[in-house]
Amino acid sequence: MSYAKIAPTFARASSEFNVRRLTLSSGRRLRSTLASTKRNDEQNDSTCTVSVDTAKTDLISHKTSADAPPNAKIVVDFENTKEAYKSKGSLELLRSLLVFKLCTYDFLVDKNKELMDLSKKLVGQKAFEQVMKMTFYGQFVAGEDHEAIKPLIQRNQAFGVGSVLDYSVEEDLTQEEAEKKEMESCVSEAEKENQGADHREKKYKAHKQFGDRRGGVISARTYFYADEAKCDHHMETFLNCIKASGGSSQDGFSAIKMTALGRPQFLLQFSEVLVKWRRFFSFLAAQQGKAGMEALEQKLELELLQESLNKLGAKEDIQNWFTGEKLGSSGTIDLLDWNSLIDERTKISNLLVVPNLETGQLEPLLSMFTEEEERQMKRMLQRMDILAKHALEHGVRLMVDAEHTYFQPAISRLTLEMQRIFNRERPIIFNTYQCYLKEAYDNVSLDVELSRREGWYFAAKLVRGAYMYQERTRAQEIGYEDPINPDYETTNRMYHKCLDYVLEEIEHNRKANVMVASHNEDTVKFTIQRMSEMGLMPTEKKVYFGQLLGMCDQISFPLGQAGYPVYKYVPYGPVNEVIPYLSRRAQENRGFMKGSRERVLLWAELKRRMLSGELSYRPTF
Repeated sequence: MSYAKIAPTFARASSEFNVRRLTLSSGRRLRSTLASTKRNDEQNDSTCTVSVDTAKTDLISHKTSADAPPNAKIVVDFENTKEAYKSKGSLELLRSLLVFKLCTYDFLVDKNKELMDLSKKLVGQKAFEQVMKMTFYGQFVAGEDHEAIKPLIQRNQAFGVGSVLDYSVEEDLTQEEAEKKEMESCVSEAEKENQGADHREKKYKAHKQFGDRRGGVISARTYFYADEAKCDHHMETFLNCIKASGGSSQDGFSAIKMTALGRPQFLLQFSEVLVKWRRFFSFLAAQQGKAGMEALEQKLELELLQESLNKLGAKEDIQNWFTGEKLGSSGTIDLLDWNSLIDERTKISNLLVVPNLETGQLEPLLSMFTEEEERQMKRMLQRMDILAKHALEHGVRLMVDAEHTYFQPAISRLTLEMQRIFNRERPIIFNTYQCYLKEAYDNVSLDVELSRREGWYFAAKLVRGAYMYQERTRAQEIGYEDPINPDYETTNRMYHKCLDYVLEEIEHNRKANVMVASHNEDTVKFTIQRMSEMGLMPTEKKVYFGQLLGMCDQISFPLGQAGYPVYKYVPYGPVNEVIPYLSRRAQENRGFMKGSRERVLLWAELKRRMLSGELSYRPTF
């Protein structure tokens, strides 16, 4: 099955929605992409940061009601601890301080798993669970099941904060078990039978030393493929999340991971196909002197393209792609046109085919799938389709999380195909973009442009990224280019550049939507500042904010009370089964909490309550 058959197969996975793929229209952005890029380059760092003084002068002086008239300036006070923590009782503030303090001790964090296992043996299961609910579990997890989490969801909603439900149960596998599962699920039957006979790249093949994808990852949970029944179980879990989100909150989100829904072998193979086709386009663009340009600005001159293909000795079937009325009269082809042509021209093939840069000819990536592999692929698409339909039915937005770079091109493409089908009337499917990637801006700008040409709602969550340590180590040891930006400041500029691009698209075309998923206060201030400059009102619900439950309440709740759509990622599940999640939260908070401003604000609020006689304060709603 060719990668290009994904979209039609995905559409056919449902008997209710047999949606015909739309061809690309000749329309373009109303604003110039080049002008937008130029503007970003001119503004440089001043665009990417909001100074504290400016923010306090312009935005953080006093609080304005969410019902203010359209021309009123909406401001948020991140220093007012009374407002920031009025959803919390004093005991909850003390718990936060205790947990955050414990997270600063390296020994406790490094040995947290062993210490929890030892505690369980010493005090027994029941006492262990009680202690966890009073500390780490109570801080970072909402409850054990759909019913248990409702009070917290309703309380947060009463104070202006919505929920992204995330069932955070994970298998507690050893490293050896994880490596074994990964190697078995990422290698096709064809590869096993004909080792070395394919055209696979090292990056997109499984490697035992990195088979345990949890290594060095502290911000995201990991799924390992067992069998199709396990994938069905994960789908049912996601369905329950969608139903719970629809039943317990308004305009809720539910998060899913693509690796939970099928065999990761397919994600590796499709990612490689997508990357090789894009690389072939860049190769041809470089021959026309357009190397180094941003992806959307690279346009191939058709006459020069034909000359290049002739020199490469490309077969007639490739040369004939670039003729006909579909390309219009511009005489050029950009990357989105290229992707569309690849879709159309490779549907007849039953092979995953890729271009050879040296010959310009198509070659099979590997031999044909077995019948069972074909069925597994179709089941993955069907599960995605079922989840998207349930989200649409229950009025819930579906957030597709980002994953490792060797899976991500396929994940993004499959998510895009869901957006093409389900985001016709409103934004239902949200894709996630990791801004620590060097190619983040190109990915965002291409998808925004495609949504504009085809007329569906672009919807994105922007994050900095969760897999940096493992990605860097894997690239170095296996031998391919590091996909991660060189330092935090570069990533920060990339995040703000991507965010500004989407905000400008919202300003000019109200069909775009973005969630600013960040604990960085400067990024939040930057977003508010840009929204104010563009006249984007919070009540339009085009720009959302997101933070993890138990972290950065001093950001989330002032935003919510000022009328901005803000959401907490709300994990839930039985105590014993969310220990891997709690372990990651402890690790993530280690550096974050040393000298943390959040701890300073928590102490300030406790002191204020003591001095004002409000230590027994309990939130009412």
